[in-house]
Amino acid sequence: MVVWQQISRSGRRWLSPIADWWRSLVIRRFIALFLVGIGFSVALVSCVPGAANSSNVELTLVSFAVTRSAYKTIIPKFVDHWQQDHGQTVNISQSYGGSGAQARAVVDGLDADVVHLALALDVDRIAKAGLIKSDWEQAVPNQGIVTKSVAALVTRPDNPKQINTWADLAKNGVNLVTADPKTSGVARWNFLALWNAAIKAGQSDAEAEQFVTQVYKNAPVLTRDAREATDAFFKQGQGDALINYENEILLASTQGETLPYTIPDVNISIDNPIAIVDKNVTSHRNREVVEAFVQYLFTPEAQAEFAKAGFRPVETTIAKTKEFAEKYPPVKTLGRVTDYGGWSVIQKKFFADGAMFDTIQTALRQ
Repeated sequence: MVVWQQISRSGRRWLSPIADWWRSLVIRRFIALFLVGIGFSVALVSCVPGAANSSNVELTLVSFAVTRSAYKTIIPKFVDHWQQDHGQTVNISQSYGGSGAQARAVVDGLDADVVHLALALDVDRIAKAGLIKSDWEQAVPNQGIVTKSVAALVTRPDNPKQINTWADLAKNGVNLVTADPKTSGVARWNFLALWNAAIKAGQSDAEAEQFVTQVYKNAPVLTRDAREATDAFFKQGQGDALINYENEILLASTQGETLPYTIPDVNISIDNPIAIVDKNVTSHRNREVVEAFVQYLFTPEAQAEFAKAGFRPVETTIAKTKEFAEKYPPVKTLGRVTDYGGWSVIQKKFFADGAMFDTIQTALRQ
């Protein structure tokens, strides 16, 4: 018995380290598996868009130059709403410039989540590059048109050259300021306003081209975008007349740059679209806030701010308010892009390399 007890005590001394080692191994493996499980769960959650409970979220807005003043007031309002509703701070990076140049920049890598451009053609260019879905017009309200305007003629005090209609821009001795349709979406609308005026007056295409050529003969220098055209006319004193957006003229008047202007009875509906840059949004995993921002731009609150900045509101209740109904009287004869086959047809006929505008410029340089 004594011998057996001695053997037993000896065995326990020998087995004890093995048992301790085994228990330690089991515990370590349990802890390791537990940590792996937590890590997998975190990784899984982080892969779900909108699942991360970050205190900050970011998006990038790329827009054409003349919208800057409107977004200066609109963006802080949206940021406040999102903070209140979601407890997150939205950081919105912004880039402004000529619409055509902005579209090219996005295609070339400018990391936009949202584009607000001067014409649908520029959005279509980004879509053709595979960054925006082809049905982008159906993805947001109002077929994507978030702001609109018409063309305006601005003259010097007392209008010494008696410029009141589109036809007056073709008079000898008139010096016109406008932007370049090759770089500015606004300027393409200006060109189309001139063309529309001639066609609506009953002129043939050949006669309309002759008229537009004479007008551009009176515009020896073309600026890159609408903002530069406005600065050249108001701040630098260039030209007898300026063609620009109605909204740009109204904005200039709020900044003390008040000169007489006319909204011609024959005009063009300048429709400015907005779109989500789907490929970038998918990469950034910020679709929830991007879609909310775009939807917010169509609300009465945001549309009122666009209207204060000179854009004709697309939201019905705002458009009918006394303040804005008086500010934006209806135009008697309003042409639309669809009257001329849509932007693909217009681009090919007027603005593509070697098209009518290039032909006009070549003839004027000779």
